[in-house]
Amino acid sequence: MINQFKYNADGLIPAIVQDATSKRVLMMAWMNEQSIRMTLEKGMMVYFSRSRQTYWLKGETSGNVQRLVRWCVDCDKDTLLFEVEQTGGACHTGFESCFFQELDNAGLAKPVGETPLFDAAKTYGS
Repeated sequence: MINQFKYNADGLIPAIVQDATSKRVLMMAWMNEQSIRMTLEKGMMVYFSRSRQTYWLKGETSGNVQRLVRWCVDCDKDTLLFEVEQTGGACHTGFESCFFQELDNAGLAKPVGETPLFDAAKTYGS
């Protein structure tokens, strides 16, 4: 079925990633057919970096890996949903989720109500 997915003009498809237990959305990333196949082969999430034009195994630098538990495609076959077992924080800023910044009804940032799980500067450098 992978070859039936509706990839964009760059051969990519959005992947929404959520914690398999809490169901909290952790992040969104891009994948192509090869990164999907690599993910299935390894059982660990592999994404395609648009900025670097290369594959990246989630947690390769930080150790905050994502083990694949379950995955689905939406009804239009143009978005993927992955449920993962997350080790540490999913966000490169150190937070559990990339969606830690809540906004109010005027679109202004509310105070962040959680603390990072790891120090991003120590993990990735400044």
